Amino acid sequence: MTNVMQVGDISIQRIVEQQAALFDMTTFFPTLTNELLDENRHWLEPRYVDPATSKIVLAIQSYVVRTRHHIILVDTCVGNDKPRPSRPQWHQMHGARYMDGLATLGLAVTDIDFVMCTHLHVDHTGWNTQLVDGRWVPTFPNARYLFSAKELEFWTGRQAQAPETCPWITDSVLPVVAAGRADLVTSDHAFDDNVHLIPTPGHTIDHFSVGVAERAGVAPGAIIAGDMVHSPLQVRYPELGMFSDYDSKQAGETRRKLFSQIAGAKTCLCTAHFHTPSTGHIVTRGDAFDFVAD
Repeated sequence: MTNVMQVGDISIQRIVEQQAALFDMTTFFPTLTNELLDENRHWLEPRYVDPATSKIVLAIQSYVVRTRHHIILVDTCVGNDKPRPSRPQWHQMHGARYMDGLATLGLAVTDIDFVMCTHLHVDHTGWNTQLVDGRWVPTFPNARYLFSAKELEFWTGRQAQAPETCPWITDSVLPVVAAGRADLVTSDHAFDDNVHLIPTPGHTIDHFSVGVAERAGVAPGAIIAGDMVHSPLQVRYPELGMFSDYDSKQAGETRRKLFSQIAGAKTCLCTAHFHTPSTGHIVTRGDAFDFVAD
């Protein structure tokens, strides 16, 4: 995917690592009833739900933001060579698609100035590191990696107590910290005049989204959402939680608040996991919302 979204003179592009039907819908959304799913199949299938398996179709992808001064990579997908036995679809992946996608954008790993991880889950941190001579080292050697300090504290605490529950912290986060490449920030951090973080907690303890504006003080022209939302079904039903939420109630409140702010506006929502094209706008629908794809 090489199409470019423009916010003033800032460009935003995607790198897609994977797009496939990955999880059963009622497993992915534990409170989703078969009745509600069936009621919405007519518009969810086949783009967002695979009709043959009733699995949610997810994109696993990064966004590249090019400003006048920096090249920023938002989230880093699953990565190669990572042991993920509890997730067979991601276990020991070894493909060229991600790096080919980076090259298609005319970029090498040395060109990335900053990596921003919206949160520290397995499918948003994987390419933080790569395996070199048996060691996990930062993939982007010139980049500073921005982590929420609160998010990092939570996950490193969990890793210290039960490393088997979060192996991605061991191989994809801690090596970045050990290499001295991590910058710890708050989830409302103002990166510069054009890029700022937006607190969107609930899916994880201190999840943030990334707002991109033409200039300081202007409403975002785009919001890179991370896992604030996983499916257009959660736009229509903001309180619908998913299985790995830290706090599904808070996540629902976050969605409703953010969607209320951007519904009917020009702000483009750049989603982490919606099927291609993945970007679109929020409109009001009754007492909730709809996602209109670009």
